[in-house]
Amino acid sequence: MPTSIGRSSFTGAIATPHVLATDAAMDAFRDGGSAIDAAIAAAAVLTVVYPHNVALGGDLIALVRTPDGTVTSVNASGWAGAAADAAAMRLEHGAALPDRGADTVTVPGGVRGWEALRRFGSRLSWQRLLQPARCAAADGVPVAESLGVHLADPENLDLYGSEDFDRVFRPGGVVLRTGQDLRQPALADTFAALAEGGPDMFYDGELAARSVRYLRSRGSVLDVGDFADYQPEITEPIAVDFRGLTVLTSPPNTQGFLMLRALRALAESGVGEPLGGGIGTLMRVFHHGNRLRRTHLADPRMAAVDVNELVHGDLSAVTPLGVAPESVRSVPGGDTVGIAAADGDGIAVSLIQSVYHAFGSGLIDPETGILFHDRGTSFSLDPESPNVLAARKRPVHTLMPVITTRDGGLRHVLATMGGQGQPQILTQVLLRMLDGASPANAVAAPRAVAGFQAAGGTDDSVVVEADIDASAMVALAASELSVLEVPRHTEALGQANVVTIDADSQFHAATDPRADGAAIVAQFARHHRSAGM
Repeated sequence: MPTSIGRSSFTGAIATPHVLATDAAMDAFRDGGSAIDAAIAAAAVLTVVYPHNVALGGDLIALVRTPDGTVTSVNASGWAGAAADAAAMRLEHGAALPDRGADTVTVPGGVRGWEALRRFGSRLSWQRLLQPARCAAADGVPVAESLGVHLADPENLDLYGSEDFDRVFRPGGVVLRTGQDLRQPALADTFAALAEGGPDMFYDGELAARSVRYLRSRGSVLDVGDFADYQPEITEPIAVDFRGLTVLTSPPNTQGFLMLRALRALAESGVGEPLGGGIGTLMRVFHHGNRLRRTHLADPRMAAVDVNELVHGDLSAVTPLGVAPESVRSVPGGDTVGIAAADGDGIAVSLIQSVYHAFGSGLIDPETGILFHDRGTSFSLDPESPNVLAARKRPVHTLMPVITTRDGGLRHVLATMGGQGQPQILTQVLLRMLDGASPANAVAAPRAVAGFQAAGGTDDSVVVEADIDASAMVALAASELSVLEVPRHTEALGQANVVTIDADSQFHAATDPRADGAAIVAQFARHHRSAGM
């Protein structure tokens, strides 16, 4: 019986904040990979080329849609050590944890997150997925514009003079500038070891042992058991219906509820032009939501968190100005990458990965080249707070992936950086697309974000880009929130990436002009064998 070889067309779509990450994703598609493979390959490259935003030593939260239409949340946010002690931290630091240093490092969840995602439909080997990142670290890459800006930012001058930081980013005592060569040989060796030994190497192997030795030498209480015992949480997402869509995002300990609450408010209140004359109302909804995040959000495994109340509670409440219960100490600069990927087989991934503040904790292990995040700084030291630091607890998290469906079919994959402003950024991008804007125009459009989003702002500020519509500016001025204007396309208002599928089953992708990225939709030939008669 003869065998014939046929060919069929396969679609892959990807949007990331750096062109080399997008290239790695396209190569994964070309080699037969799924959207999961494309997202992981891109994320690994971003840990090399965007280290102010993401690193191997950081966390991951993702939504993944499988061909049967099921959407699942992968929460790979890491926990505090078993020896974590809020009372001891109060004696050491006072009322709040510092922004950087060993006491802000929780177990990095990102690598376990990649492993968890692969179970939903990866087609390429672990070694293949990490190869582009290893090559980028070994061969070197030009310093991206965003990285160059953060290296020169006065907000990060506290890192200068640190032996670990200077080794990578200030060779010879001179800080790297945009376009110069960034080489990370120790990180390349770590990727090689990780590719050979698998993800367990990072948590229960030699890489884990090295990480623990390094972190403890800097004063961390994390130990080998904290790494070895860590596993991501796999759960159902939370969702609301809005304008015929089902909008899905990650549950607590993440802030995804803020977007769902705002969409519900828009649907039930009938606010007209929520990005024009009605934007003041939208910002007040988020202003109140920010209060709920500070007072009610925590790790639901270890504190009582009423998700239904957070999403569906009273929308008439308006938070008074000037009475924030807990001050925000600093604005995360850098912090996060968002990746949107989808394929013609019905797989889609919204992947968010992060180091939190720019360059995270500032700790970079010279043996492994791993930069560690500072997500632990989001814990409270207030013993009455549901988010108070505790053993094996996860801190409140800003990361929040988003997927939308219509009648079960995929419509939008959205992801962004932007710290506390992520739900507001994604809400505005989605609203613009639903009002007819193309994905490219929606991510490029001006934004407004309530809360402490940029230097000079407060909890009662709205940070707004200078090119926002005049009617929106009038509405914001009338909202009673103070208005802080920033330049057009400033990174402080996030870096969004989007993949969409329209009613005609056509894919579209867009990346944010506020980043260094690329968005591509491409067709690939797939070969298959069939038996003849």
